[in-house]
Amino acid sequence: MSDQLKIITTEDGSHSLYHERLKESYHSFHGAYKESLHVFLIYGLDSWLVQNPNKFPIRIFEVGFGTGLNAWLTLVWAEQNQIPVLYHTIEPFPISKEIYSQLNYINQNDAIWHYHKYFQALHEAEWNQGGPISEYFNFKKDQVTLEEAQLYPSDVVFFDAFAPSKQPELWHIDLLRKVTEAMRPGGVLTTYSAMGQFKRDLKELGLAVENPPGPPGKKEMTRAWKINPVQSEG
Repeated sequence: MSDQLKIITTEDGSHSLYHERLKESYHSFHGAYKESLHVFLIYGLDSWLVQNPNKFPIRIFEVGFGTGLNAWLTLVWAEQNQIPVLYHTIEPFPISKEIYSQLNYINQNDAIWHYHKYFQALHEAEWNQGGPISEYFNFKKDQVTLEEAQLYPSDVVFFDAFAPSKQPELWHIDLLRKVTEAMRPGGVLTTYSAMGQFKRDLKELGLAVENPPGPPGKKEMTRAWKINPVQSEG
């Protein structure tokens, strides 16, 4: 697959990958680093923590490990906040060392540069085996498709698959049901996509759907909460 991937530089200076066959990038052309922070950290992890300030460890499931950017930013977040995170991600087509060793995410912010060794550690971790990467970050990556994956209970879901127009099967309600059933009450799912059918499917599955402002270059994104029955009665 590596011969189908090309490293590109997005508008905020951070790298992404462009998949030649799918004609799709792994992140927004307007800024990979800013997109990940906005969609998954600010409107995902931070938002969940506001609603659940003392519920640790936080269990995160990511659809699409990809370049490892979301996982690495979450690790940095966990270390800086000293909050334990259990992170499970899937990726059927891992990128090669030749590619991930060239990605420039560690240079985007001087304040987190000293976490650079963990970016390599995430990529070098054994597939299909879990374990600690740092003091507050426990990590498991499975080389499987979403259809094949065994899911664990999750508080936060980073739904970072390729766009619905490129991989529609990943956005089908049957797979969304699998993901949302594994979410714990009060859990949140966040994604860059604001596709209408996707939001309607999430509502059909019982989630409360919101449309926060999107990252640079995108008007909206999607965030969906799994209603906590105890809270909803109040």
